[in-house]
Amino acid sequence: MRHKERVARYGGSLRQLAVELADMRYDALEKFLRHLAAKLKADSEADQARGRRKLSSALYFASTGVDWTAVHVAEAWRISKPFMKSGRARR
Repeated sequence: MRHKERVARYGGSLRQLAVELADMRYDALEKFLRHLAAKLKADSEADQARGRRKLSSALYFASTGVDWTAVHVAEAWRISKPFMKSGRARR
């Protein structure tokens, strides 16, 4: 598999993608981060199975960092949700 430098079917820059993701409702952003963490962990496990210990370790720690980020975003959602119309965050 060849790793890409751009997101398929997305014409914007990576900076713009980051802005668009950060502008999502916090509960949706948390779900995205959980999926990202799971993918990084799966890649870590695949590289571990191939004997790539350093790469596996780096990806594992990246996955735990993203998972912790999701925890904090979930807390932001918990704090902000009562102030949103119908429980939905609008930015």
